[in-house]
Amino acid sequence: MIVIMAGGESSRMRKEKPVLKVGGVPMLLRVYREAEKVGETIVALSEKAPKTRELCLREGIPFVETPGRGYVEDIQWLLRELGPFVGVSADLPFVKTADIAQISEAFDGRTSLTGVLPLKLVPKDLKLVVYRGYAIVGLNAIGTEGEAFLELSNPLLALNVNTPEELKLANRIAKLVEGPE
Repeated sequence: MIVIMAGGESSRMRKEKPVLKVGGVPMLLRVYREAEKVGETIVALSEKAPKTRELCLREGIPFVETPGRGYVEDIQWLLRELGPFVGVSADLPFVKTADIAQISEAFDGRTSLTGVLPLKLVPKDLKLVVYRGYAIVGLNAIGTEGEAFLELSNPLLALNVNTPEELKLANRIAKLVEGPE
């Protein structure tokens, strides 16, 4: 099971990020289209994401409503409700099917995997969460026993869209990588 985390409000964007467009396509749709090629995919959202819910209903995307008390709490709730799963953030506009497949294939259903990128692959000016010499990305597997890193190779996974500046950057990258809308 693949779960796209699209549940809440964004304090930095002051908007629902999953419905914001990159390359003319809502980020949630970009992520969903890649994830559904790997396996059964649902969207996790909360009452704090009414536009995201509307998008799911309009596009026929399955979703589950979480309590919406916070990211960690929602992950724990999903684990109790669904069992182990692969999680991908809705604000990763350049995640690819191969990235999701890599973590899905490496996941044994027990040990949680945190997707990481070697810092040498990441542009220096991005604001990153760095831990033990790796950039943490929004692609992971949630299990019940322990935790390990899974090194990924797609440098565009480093771009989590959290700010208006990052949204502008994502749209510039989309034009370069995918061409005009």
